[in-house]
Amino acid sequence: MEEFKFKSKSVEDLSKIPVDQLASVVNSSLRRRMKRGFTDQQKKLIEKVEKAKKNGKPIKTHLREMFILPSFVGITINVHNGKEFVPVAIKPDMVFHRLGEFAITVKQVRHGTPGLSATRSSSFVPIK
Repeated sequence: MEEFKFKSKSVEDLSKIPVDQLASVVNSSLRRRMKRGFTDQQKKLIEKVEKAKKNGKPIKTHLREMFILPSFVGITINVHNGKEFVPVAIKPDMVFHRLGEFAITVKQVRHGTPGLSATRSSSFVPIK
């Protein structure tokens, strides 16, 4: 199996690069995001990830817009989809995608048979 590379750099190489220099590797939207800096919630999530790498516990978060850093690879993050927390195991090819992309918010609708009084014709009862 071929090793994942992002712009000819492996995940190990990317994880060694400091976050401020990582901006030169990513696309423009993430570069602008990194220039503005991380919010307090995002900084807390990054700290939790570092702790989770040591103890192996999954993390819960509502930060669907947080993009996956190379240091996140190998852990499980439970991302909230609006109803429940969906476990997302971070793999190398998920780097620089957003967490929300992997926790689908809408289910596929499965229409069953119509129920009682669903239509006009089903409400008709003949009189005998």
